[in-house]
Amino acid sequence: MQTVFDHTIRQHLIDRIGQIKESNKAEWGQMNVHQMLKHNTYWNEWILGKDAHTYKQTFLGKIFGKIALKRMIKNEEPFDKNIPTSEQFKAKNQFSDLEAEKLKWISLLKEYKNFNNPEFVHDFFGTMTKEQIGILVHKHSDHHLRQFGI
Repeated sequence: MQTVFDHTIRQHLIDRIGQIKESNKAEWGQMNVHQMLKHNTYWNEWILGKDAHTYKQTFLGKIFGKIALKRMIKNEEPFDKNIPTSEQFKAKNQFSDLEAEKLKWISLLKEYKNFNNPEFVHDFFGTMTKEQIGILVHKHSDHHLRQFGI
């Protein structure tokens, strides 16, 4: 399974992020390229334990989370298009510096080399192993890069 904890996989994601341009348009979903970048930087900060995040699994997650997680990371298939995201991860505002946000996402991905966030609880999937986190981060990043044709 491809994981963000593998240097080669991580570098491939970083190379793809470097290809993002202002002119990229979404092939599905409602995000524009700025919102996608902001979504990914915030989401990775959450996984990595940056800032003051509250980690709590939702009620529905407690019922369906583990089943959904196993389904999503059981093989190399990419995530489906148009999968829902939690409200907290929806980027509502645009920002002006596309290149700075790309560099921020790249910097966050590099931090997975030394990942350590024992407090992390996914809001839907609940507690996860490091292996599950690595696969999820790779698939999530790949999903949004494919969303914009990268």
